[in-house]
Amino acid sequence: MDQGEVQSFLIVFSAIALSLAVTVVILFVLFQKRKNRLLKQRARDKEAFEKELSETQIEIREETLRNISWELHDNIGQLMTLAKIQVQMEESKSPQLEEASETMGKAIQELRTLSKLINPEALKSLSLAEAVQLEMDRFNRMQFLKASLKVEGASKPIDPKEEIILFRILQEFFSNTVKHSKATELQVLLNYTDSALAIVAQDNGVGFEQKADTYSGIGLKNMRNRAKLVNAHLELFSEKNEGTQLKMTYNFVD
Repeated sequence: MDQGEVQSFLIVFSAIALSLAVTVVILFVLFQKRKNRLLKQRARDKEAFEKELSETQIEIREETLRNISWELHDNIGQLMTLAKIQVQMEESKSPQLEEASETMGKAIQELRTLSKLINPEALKSLSLAEAVQLEMDRFNRMQFLKASLKVEGASKPIDPKEEIILFRILQEFFSNTVKHSKATELQVLLNYTDSALAIVAQDNGVGFEQKADTYSGIGLKNMRNRAKLVNAHLELFSEKNEGTQLKMTYNFVD
């Protein structure tokens, strides 16, 4: 084989090798793209499944609350109203019965307020600020703690279902405050801007230790899951003996 033939062979061999290398690279790139598409699709499917699961769980809870609300209003409320009427008929016979009648009247009012706050259908007729104010008033009446609401900016319409979810998140925070925090004060701020609603709720209770943005407890997990459903950004800040603060941002849809 002369030198010319060797050069031709090397050229052909190099061309074949280069073609194989390019083919391998192309196949590898295509494989990676397909793999990435499959991973993204799997992630989207998982996210969609988790969202659907969360929505189903919330629907079940809301249906349960709706039934409890009806029971409070229609059954227990009517029984207490009847008992109050019976007591009023006997008031002249005992001064203590007048006090009992007043107490039962207050209890009936509390039942009606509580029934409204847990019933999704009733909440649809209230704005978020109105619903939160009812909770603040109830806490103050029951002397659980000193509660206050401040609203800044002009309120904007929010989808009723999403507004209920925002309120349920706050209710969960309020429940933790009343049950566990030993707080004496609860402050809530609703700040409306053109693009978003910023919500801040803060108590002066015992707080808890937070580790790397991970929180334990079903209630706190429910708050995070609900926030994801309405694409709200939620943060919780707490330190031992320094109280707990919730910050949540809900962006309005144009």
